[in-house]
Amino acid sequence: MDTEQKENMTPQEAWTRGLFMVMFFILLQLAKIVAGMVVVLQFLFTIFTNQTNDNLLHFGGSLSRYIYQVWRFLTYNTEAQPFPFAPWPDTQAAMELEEAVAQDGPDEPGTGGDDAGQRAPGKD
Repeated sequence: MDTEQKENMTPQEAWTRGLFMVMFFILLQLAKIVAGMVVVLQFLFTIFTNQTNDNLLHFGGSLSRYIYQVWRFLTYNTEAQPFPFAPWPDTQAAMELEEAVAQDGPDEPGTGGDDAGQRAPGKD
């Protein structure tokens, strides 16, 4: 959120955003519990079948993307509200991003997530 938007935010808008932040914080806690269950289920599936479950793999990818979107909203990095006010994150986009990071390596510029290739404001 840039400084001009922060300065122009009315108290009413701040309280409204605060209510959304509380709601998304609660959803984040639930998502973390579900993510933990996905981790355990994927581990058990791997132990017993010696391979990963594709459905859990894709769901885990989209769930981690959702958690990332919620954190960005809660930390004022974006005004875009995540699900249920936006579509559920695309599993394929999360998988492609992960593959790109794996191919380029984590130290390569431009592999830092949604804002790939962009510098943080004031970091020119």
